Amino acid sequence: MRVALIDYDSGNLHSAEKAFQLMGRDAGAEVIVTSDPSLAARADRIVLPGDGAFPACRHALGEVDGMAEALREAVLLRGVPFLGICVGMQMLATTGHEYRETPGLDWIGGAVTAIAAPGLKVPHMGWNDLVIDRPHPVLDGISTGNHAYFVHGWQFQVRDPAHLLAHVDYGGPVTAVIGRDNIVGTQFHPEKSQETGLRLIRNFLGWSP
Repeated sequence: MRVALIDYDSGNLHSAEKAFQLMGRDAGAEVIVTSDPSLAARADRIVLPGDGAFPACRHALGEVDGMAEALREAVLLRGVPFLGICVGMQMLATTGHEYRETPGLDWIGGAVTAIAAPGLKVPHMGWNDLVIDRPHPVLDGISTGNHAYFVHGWQFQVRDPAHLLAHVDYGGPVTAVIGRDNIVGTQFHPEKSQETGLRLIRNFLGWSP
């Protein structure tokens, strides 16, 4: 099994690579960091990380010649399991509204909007307890109350409530995990979320949508 971590100069690839390598050992997974669309297109699992602002990440992904098309072919046409992390998850949306309105990939309908948490610090940084909204194979063994590590000031507002898998409470509900079909995304960083994050990674590597 080959796992492709997409490199478009907008993600914390070193930590993610180490975490996926650790969880992939028993499964015999080969974890590669790549900006080569042909390698992404042939991968058995695809991970899209992302740190920074939505417009900058979306632009950077579009600047990797052929990558958006390769991801679309692999994920939407071939059904390759896909995991978006942080802004990599947010880019699944129809639109992002950080700084300006920016088209997303539109793989999961919705919009990325500012977190409204009166009296609380934004960006939302640190540990927060998950609330599981819907069971999903990537959440096996992860329960309400398990905590994960977040660093973000914007959240994914899903159009279809069925696509919301988990949230946290931060001055109100804030999206934590989304998914449909062979696509999942986490607002938190699984590679920094200790036991909860490593379990999610292991579940993703064993997931057969």
